[in-house]
Amino acid sequence: MRLHIINGPNLNLLGRREPELYGHQSFEAGFRDLRALFPGLMLEYYQSNIEGELIDHIHSAGFVSDGLIVNAGGYSHTSVALGDALAAVPAPAVEVHLSNTLARESFRHTSMLARSCIGVVMGFGMDSYRLGIEALMHHRKNH
Repeated sequence: MRLHIINGPNLNLLGRREPELYGHQSFEAGFRDLRALFPGLMLEYYQSNIEGELIDHIHSAGFVSDGLIVNAGGYSHTSVALGDALAAVPAPAVEVHLSNTLARESFRHTSMLARSCIGVVMGFGMDSYRLGIEALMHHRKNH
């Protein structure tokens, strides 16, 4: 099973950015942990701070992947185009967030991606990615 993790803006700063909110672990360290936890999966990772590059990556990965785990950061709440990109590809997607966005500012309560995803995982820190992977594995097994 081949899964792509796609991270949006500012997620390249994990471990250094607002650690009280996002934790002290870098994404790279968390990604190594995920690969060790799921050795039978082909896990790939992409990050960009640029909306168009994220769309291009969804377009390419969404036709070759068995699933997408997408943390679009702030774009989750503003980007109709990212939601449209997810709807345009056959790979199922899970939206993930490190923090519980529903417990934060009101503008974070709306997701432009969720309508194009099979589910949303939020509020579990880096473990949100593991839960997203497990959700995709469960989805594939049952569909």
